[in-house]
Amino acid sequence: MQRIDIPPRPDWREKVEAVGLVWHTPGGVPYWNESAYYAFTLAQVEEIEAATAELYRLFLEAGQYVVDKRLWRRFGIPDWCAPLVEETWRAEPPALNYGRFDLGYDGRSPPKLFEFNCDTPTSLVEAAVVQWAWKEERFPRFDQFNSLHDALVARWREIAPRLPAGAPVHFTHMRDASGEDAVTCAYLMDTAKTAGVRTAGIALRDIGWDGSRFLDLARREMRTVYKLYPWEWMVRDPFGRNVVKARQRTQWIEPIWKMIWSNKAILPILWTLFPRHPNLLWASADAPHAEDYVRKPALAREGGNIRLVKGNVRVADSDGAYGDGPVVYQGLYDLPDMGGGVYPVIGSWVVDGAPAGMGVREDGLITGNLARFAPHVIL
Repeated sequence: MQRIDIPPRPDWREKVEAVGLVWHTPGGVPYWNESAYYAFTLAQVEEIEAATAELYRLFLEAGQYVVDKRLWRRFGIPDWCAPLVEETWRAEPPALNYGRFDLGYDGRSPPKLFEFNCDTPTSLVEAAVVQWAWKEERFPRFDQFNSLHDALVARWREIAPRLPAGAPVHFTHMRDASGEDAVTCAYLMDTAKTAGVRTAGIALRDIGWDGSRFLDLARREMRTVYKLYPWEWMVRDPFGRNVVKARQRTQWIEPIWKMIWSNKAILPILWTLFPRHPNLLWASADAPHAEDYVRKPALAREGGNIRLVKGNVRVADSDGAYGDGPVVYQGLYDLPDMGGGVYPVIGSWVVDGAPAGMGVREDGLITGNLARFAPHVIL
């Protein structure tokens, strides 16, 4: 695994905007970083791909364990929606079932799981589209671990016959200042359209309720809804209780069972079920006696409220709004230093159990919301 410096394209801003990446320079600091790229051997990519498929298998078993043992309180799942979580897990309603495994990898030892972002995963547009367009222009003779766009389109085609006939899929998100959620939602709507699925867009705040049905602004019943909004937020909103009332009428993508996998409380369960697995770091819900570990909230985003301890000394802390909830502890992984304090994290994507590509984000010791995305190629 190499990080290779390269001059950015002179008109790179216009080119990435043309394929949807409008938040490329938040606060004047480039998020999309094409002043360097990562080069992998085919064997390294195959190792990441195999680890991704294996981790998905482990999550299937761990999820079944949680459902069988009804460990809802450990996951902070309210009693009123726990039956629906179990019902959707067992029934397997239509879903994209996509997500991003965040992995530590140095190109020599097996990839290690940090967490699974599978409810509202971002960095999708840059992983699926932007880095591919960059590769085709800069290195057309090289390959890239990237079938993500085609996999999403194929998945929409697969689940389309199981969606309510005659009704569009409504796509909704919470408005954000950067525009990332809006573009991500629009991109997923485009993949659905490419697959022949009827679509409609609506802001989250504009969704209506008539006592038994979700309605759009034209008072059409919303039978299938793709939401870029976390389930753990939704179930704590009074409006979210209507999900149970309309359980027979509205299909949600992703389904509410994703509350199991997207919660880092799954990490200690994985370690209990598969101790010393080569793709796992030890994890516990209790404070460890180890000298090296990471403390992270069970439910948090963008690297918030994470603490790294090495040799019983704090080496890094991050701020955030998630400091009051339950935490998990995980073994400390030494990310490779690519020079100048740049540490890469691999985001390996999966669509319905099949590895579908990867992206590389680089930051300091904690990968936060200011991390930069760098493209990659296979040598």
